[in-house]
Amino acid sequence: MKNKAITIFGGTGDLAYRKLFPALYNLYMLGSINDEYSIIGIGRRDYTKEDYLTYIQAGVKKFARINYSDDKFDKFSKIITYYKMDIQKEEEYKGLIKYYKDKDIIKNHIYYYAVAPRFFIPITKGLKNNKCYLKDAKVIIEKPFGEDLESATYLNEQLSFVFKDKNIYHIDHYLGKEMIQNIINIRFANAIFKGIWNKDFIENIQINAFESIGVNNRGAYYDQSGALKDMVQNHLFQLLSIVAMEEPKEFNSDFIHEAQLKVLTEMKPIEDRDIDNYLVMGQYEGYMEEKDVNLKSKTETYVAMKIIIDNERWQGVPFYIRTGKKLNKRETEIIIKFKSTNKNIEGNLLIIKIQPDEGIYLKFNIKKPGTVDEIQKVSMDFCQSCILENRINTPEAYERLLKACMDSDRSLFSKWEQIVVSWKYINKVLESYRSYSNKLYRYKPETIGPKEAEELVKKDNHYWINDESNSCLKQGEDS
Repeated sequence: MKNKAITIFGGTGDLAYRKLFPALYNLYMLGSINDEYSIIGIGRRDYTKEDYLTYIQAGVKKFARINYSDDKFDKFSKIITYYKMDIQKEEEYKGLIKYYKDKDIIKNHIYYYAVAPRFFIPITKGLKNNKCYLKDAKVIIEKPFGEDLESATYLNEQLSFVFKDKNIYHIDHYLGKEMIQNIINIRFANAIFKGIWNKDFIENIQINAFESIGVNNRGAYYDQSGALKDMVQNHLFQLLSIVAMEEPKEFNSDFIHEAQLKVLTEMKPIEDRDIDNYLVMGQYEGYMEEKDVNLKSKTETYVAMKIIIDNERWQGVPFYIRTGKKLNKRETEIIIKFKSTNKNIEGNLLIIKIQPDEGIYLKFNIKKPGTVDEIQKVSMDFCQSCILENRINTPEAYERLLKACMDSDRSLFSKWEQIVVSWKYINKVLESYRSYSNKLYRYKPETIGPKEAEELVKKDNHYWINDESNSCLKQGEDS
């Protein structure tokens, strides 16, 4: 008998098509999901079950990690159903809950809100007011969680009236990526790094999240959000907290979150009139011609930012973050720039590549072969994604996150307290920017961003490390 269920609100959307159903297919093939489960896709499209399976099948075939076959999908498809409804109409939830009861899947339920934030409360009220059994139900919430601290707090209150706090999972798909999980091991399982991960040995840390695409069909959402809210408040602050946190007392979700939260609270507020020394905002040329974007938009598509962490470990070490759309590459990486032992020699670099290539490499100095006494920089690297076996065996981010929720493992999800601290910081940055700066620099598509970002780090006698060696990629090409 099927007694476990996953309901996906937004079951006909892009996220379900490209990420969720391919991840669920992988989990089914691995046995993490079995025939005890029911997966219900919710949508407004006038689909039959066969129509829906044809739609889902195309996404699984294209995006699933585990090899696709019609026989495998046929087995998987037997646990999938489609339910047509308008999620904004509360009265339609009566039929959905009757459907659950008829199928005996009212309990042991995970609700995935793969929809825009404006639908979170209507869905929650629809379930609650129609007496859906939610005592032990789990809910997975996609970003963005609110538009600011006030709206995020209201959303959280509404969810907490219905779901237990421990059963509310704020998803950040970056936290499901293999190399993000590896940062903790790199830091704390290796004596050579553990002892030098501090102000005495590190000059600066750079976190980059570059996108080569524009806003595509997300213009309406993005123009109300911008890069600060869309990327910095969640993804990049999560990366920063993992890189900068103290060693947790124990390596479980509670202590890891506690360590992350502590370092986020130690980010030094930016003084209003000092905002231009800490923040550069940009917008790519042509953004205002994108679909559903205001023709006079002042929304930023690029952010370069300096953050100071006010604690003993990181005193005086700047953290630089960059993110933007329509840049010259798609790449997310963390660069640790170590201090030089000699003013004539560049410091070592530890580069953690998160996407699209996954790997880690260390750049260090050796004598150049020959009779001339010259120093050259060489790399020692490990490319996680270059090895076929690793690619096959490494779960995709959403696969890992769904499995974690099923197992009640909260370590890969943001806690509400972290979201509060992040929003407070971003709200203050935006207030200072709008009151004391409001500068928005244009940049050409397929470049590294506005030139003013270079000045941001030059003020500290540093520079952006635009690593083009791509040793991970080269290794993959050679193998």
